[in-house]
Amino acid sequence: MPGSPPSPRRRFVWEIDWNLLRTFTVIVEEKSLTAAGHRLLLKQPTISNALRRLESHMACRLIDRSANHFRMTPAGERLYAECLAMRNIVTGLPDLIKDDPDLVTGHVEMAFASHIECLFLDHYLADFHKTFPRVTFSTTVSASRNVIEAVLSGQTCLGICLAHERHPDLDYTVLYREHFGFFCAPGHPLFGKTGVETRDLAGLDYVSFKTDHLGGALAPVARLRQRENFTGQILGLFSNLEEVRRLIKAGFGFGPLPIHVVTADIEARQLWQLPPYENPPAADVYLVTKRVSRSSRAETLLTERLAAAIEATPLSERTYPKILS
Repeated sequence: MPGSPPSPRRRFVWEIDWNLLRTFTVIVEEKSLTAAGHRLLLKQPTISNALRRLESHMACRLIDRSANHFRMTPAGERLYAECLAMRNIVTGLPDLIKDDPDLVTGHVEMAFASHIECLFLDHYLADFHKTFPRVTFSTTVSASRNVIEAVLSGQTCLGICLAHERHPDLDYTVLYREHFGFFCAPGHPLFGKTGVETRDLAGLDYVSFKTDHLGGALAPVARLRQRENFTGQILGLFSNLEEVRRLIKAGFGFGPLPIHVVTADIEARQLWQLPPYENPPAADVYLVTKRVSRSSRAETLLTERLAAAIEATPLSERTYPKILS
């Protein structure tokens, strides 16, 4: 009605300084008001005042902090996710107003588990780059659980990782399947030996991944160990493939690795494959995306086209290495 006062929500939209949201995003990313000031070329008192003003607008505390403590509150976590979504939208605005609808620019942030090797994905990204050469990319590499968290929080538009439990807010699509073999290195009593049988591995020291258990993403490996009664001492469990490979090569014991990832090590006789040689355990690597998200045009094109390419390609062509049973 004419002359009626604006609603609280409308008043909030008009009164809030949108730069406060940008400053808050940088504070969270830097995990420090001082570091945020350096990044934004502002003094620390200015950053502190911006955070206080934003908390006043939101009528709640967004960050709990002290000299040795920095943590977002639940409200802060929700706001940060929305700020990332808004940043993605703003990033895509130039694309929306260009006269050429096929001219796509923007930046795509992805999150990968360690040592993702998939020719299908490499070929897809190469084709995408030829079609949209002005889109830029960056990737963070971390444990699979961190990849899932990055997608959930909106820090990345997609993740590629192992997965066992499914979060209801995420979509999981099998990107590729990898087979795991057991390997040892020079100095190990089984290195270079032929005629080794699976039962010969029982009682030997073992190195593996933290997800190598019956409730984890590498449950197929764990089931084989249980079936074959591998009872040796476990000398190391890691989230990163490189660390598992490092300790195997250092002679700590034998352990599982994706066969196609370590082909060069096998050929260089830095690793020796152990049984079983037929029907080795397999694990699926997933494309993970958020079910409901605010994405830029570049992100939307990348994820939608990748999902379509996956659907059009049989899993047998996305399996490494191809195992003849």
